[in-house]
Amino acid sequence: MPSDLSKPAAPPTTGYLALLRNREFAGLYASFTLTVAANTLSGFALGTLVHHRTGSPFLTAVSMYGATFATVLGALTLMSVADGARPRRTLVTLQCAALVGVAAQAVPGLPLAARFGLLLVLGFFQSLGTGTRMGLLAEVVPNSTYAAARSLMNITSGGMAVLGYAVGAALLRYLSPQEVFVIAAVLTGLGLGVVAATVRERSIRLTRRPGLRQTWTTNTALFSDSGRRALLLNLWVPNGLIVGCEALFISYAPDQAGAFLAAGSAGMLLGDLAVGRLLTADQRCRCAFALRLLLAAPYLLFAVHPPVPVLMAAVFLSSAGFAATLPLQEQLLALTPDAVRGQVQGVESAGRMTWQGIGAAIAGGLAQQLTPGTVIAALAAVSVAVTVSSRPYVARARAVRVGPAARSAPPSR
Repeated sequence: MPSDLSKPAAPPTTGYLALLRNREFAGLYASFTLTVAANTLSGFALGTLVHHRTGSPFLTAVSMYGATFATVLGALTLMSVADGARPRRTLVTLQCAALVGVAAQAVPGLPLAARFGLLLVLGFFQSLGTGTRMGLLAEVVPNSTYAAARSLMNITSGGMAVLGYAVGAALLRYLSPQEVFVIAAVLTGLGLGVVAATVRERSIRLTRRPGLRQTWTTNTALFSDSGRRALLLNLWVPNGLIVGCEALFISYAPDQAGAFLAAGSAGMLLGDLAVGRLLTADQRCRCAFALRLLLAAPYLLFAVHPPVPVLMAAVFLSSAGFAATLPLQEQLLALTPDAVRGQVQGVESAGRMTWQGIGAAIAGGLAQQLTPGTVIAALAAVSVAVTVSSRPYVARARAVRVGPAARSAPPSR
């Protein structure tokens, strides 16, 4: 869910259709779309299956977002492969692993322990695949159109989630979760085929052999900078806490959970569209703080249990705040050397997904003792507090930019 994002987005005359005329970008985009759709269907099916078997809010929440826990392992060990010499081959291999994992979920009678184990394996490969895909994206599109390309992929992620949750809820009325897993495996296989057929091999920027040492060297440089740490905090924690709220939708209102999730995805789509295409880079930067507040504040309504339509509107409005991710990513990449941009984006994505899993686990654990509505409101309040308290550090990070020479050099710390 890249090139130097400190450069302004493409001018209005360069739209999404122009990007899709690039065959390689169209292939990456189509593969990404199919993968998101497959992950959405698979996650919703597994959450429903676990809820029916256990009735546990904690296990249900973890089953929907448990794969995110393993993404941090990829970020800490092998994320440097995202900037390796054969990124197309790497991405195809990781897509094959994802296909095997999703197909295995369709096995009838598979124990829940095995299903959770598969989630962790898939999360590890997913983190590496995200970094590799984003590194390829930076090579496939010009620097001037990267922000528009990333915006389109964010929009598509929201759109596919809307369709995935809505279609998943409809399919589960007539099909078993195992049959929905089969559909997800087919979509994953199609995504693999598209990448193999459209993306050509190319060498990215790494001058050292990818591996554990190279990954740690780059990560040390990434986290040693206070500005980048502040940006990562804002990209990870508020986002993860609100995903924890979403993980309780099934426990809060089982019959309306699909509608809540679809409303949230629709709000995310609208927010990404507006922020990515209608605002300049400077305008996006200025509105990032307000968007982060918008992300959490509407969820406070869950404390007073208003009617379901009111809550659906609140979820829709709140999810537009996820668009704060784009300007924060732009600021992060402005502080990042070009030679390791694939790995940095992989680490950012892995940390964001890991915090989504942490948020889901926290929410599910608290919901074992408190009502889901109370927990949702509490997590939203903490998200607001983190956003407000970290604002001065994020503002200071905007004053620093990496020059062209530094961007092309490997990290030295």
